[in-house]
Amino acid sequence: MSSTAPPAPPAPHQDKLPAAVKTALTVLIAATFVVILNETIMGVALPKLMEDLRIDAGQGQWLTTGFMLTMAVVIPVTGLILQVLRTRTVFLIAMGLFSAGTALAAIAPGFLVLLLGRVVQAGGTAIMLPLLMTTAMTFVPPHRRGRIMGLISIVIAVAPAIGPTLSGLILHVLPWRWLFILVLPFAIAALVLGLTVLKDIGETRRVRFDLVSILLSVFGFGGLVYGLSSIGEAAKGVAEVSPLLPLGVGVAALALFVWRQLTLQKTDSALLDLRPFTVRTFTVSIVLVVLSSASLFGVLILLPLYVQQVLGWDTLGAGLMLLPGGVVMGVSSEIVGRLYDRFGPRPLVIPGAIVVSGALWVMTTFGVGTQTWLIVAAHVVLSIGLAFMFTPLMTNALGSLPSSSYSYGSAIFSTLQQVAGAAGTALFVTVMTLVSAGALRTGEAAVPAMAAGLHSAFVVGACLSLVAVALAFLVRQSPAQELEEGHDGAPLGAAH
Repeated sequence: MSSTAPPAPPAPHQDKLPAAVKTALTVLIAATFVVILNETIMGVALPKLMEDLRIDAGQGQWLTTGFMLTMAVVIPVTGLILQVLRTRTVFLIAMGLFSAGTALAAIAPGFLVLLLGRVVQAGGTAIMLPLLMTTAMTFVPPHRRGRIMGLISIVIAVAPAIGPTLSGLILHVLPWRWLFILVLPFAIAALVLGLTVLKDIGETRRVRFDLVSILLSVFGFGGLVYGLSSIGEAAKGVAEVSPLLPLGVGVAALALFVWRQLTLQKTDSALLDLRPFTVRTFTVSIVLVVLSSASLFGVLILLPLYVQQVLGWDTLGAGLMLLPGGVVMGVSSEIVGRLYDRFGPRPLVIPGAIVVSGALWVMTTFGVGTQTWLIVAAHVVLSIGLAFMFTPLMTNALGSLPSSSYSYGSAIFSTLQQVAGAAGTALFVTVMTLVSAGALRTGEAAVPAMAAGLHSAFVVGACLSLVAVALAFLVRQSPAQELEEGHDGAPLGAAH
């Protein structure tokens, strides 16, 4: 599985990227934005889907849970896929799957076919993000990575944030099928564009597929995501099985998976090499990304519930409420990327963690009479803080690894982000549900009971944010950037 000689990675201080690399990054960033956007569009659509397809909430939540479950199962294998197949081939598989899944969902005659379409979509999405991150880390020199990773942060953070907004806008005037019909032309356009202009820019090598590791990863990551996602349904009393069963299976399988990878990586034959965790910078950054992702996805669940069920807004209002924060995060991510190139991670991550914590504590004051401007302002401030964390942490984590570990590092990053999203959603929804149910049992009216549950969930999120603030002070410069500064003979900024 050898490839033709690829263009060499650019020299450390080369200002212009090779044309093939620039084209590849442009196509990959655009395509990944389209596929990641679909991760969160189902939440606002759930009431209409329940009515049209005659399903209950327990079934409907699988349209989001199934997507995340597939992502968590497929992503660990991408570290191997990216080494075996060429860039163009991997892209065509990913976008082909996503386009096919989108088309299937658009014409689905019932719930099961719609769920199958979402699963196929997720299979393509799971491959795209590690492909983009690995390509960027391999071919972009350290002194320019902040800017590129800032654009990637727009994909992994802003796309999920504006997904509910677009969903609300579409559902206000069109049936739910248009959520997929409108996306399909963009997916096909990205597929055709990649087929036309994308060139192979990576090397391939022979690797051994370990079937046992693949099966363990399916049960391990799949069990964890399914168990965490079903906690909220269990709290409502509508879960089909106790979440303890899939969680137990997931933990046991994941323990065996880790043991097997530690054994196989001694001969460089692991499905997912775990040696990146021996790098302190990578581990600290990943933990902070997990906490930040849990906060992001948790808030994306709670805020629409709050404004619809406590304040009485419709789906359009709930979607538009999230739009300013999504836009601000997109603008901030690009600026933060440039700041990272100049100052490094520490001066950005610490203030970002403090801002995120402050925004979450403000959200703990939300109640039945909270004004709209405060809700929007808190979400915007939260988005700014997360932008100051995601880009530096992602760049610093992967930049601390040797180039041979980029594919594994990006797979680890993407997998844990999905698990963190499921965990954050499960934690926030479970706390909200338990507290609301308790308030109802004491004779509280429905709206105040829901407000009490949301308040408790926000308090839990705010307390977790304090852990992130403490960990932010442990962030250090990645070795790659320190080496870059040494070559310059002077530091790039005041990172130290």
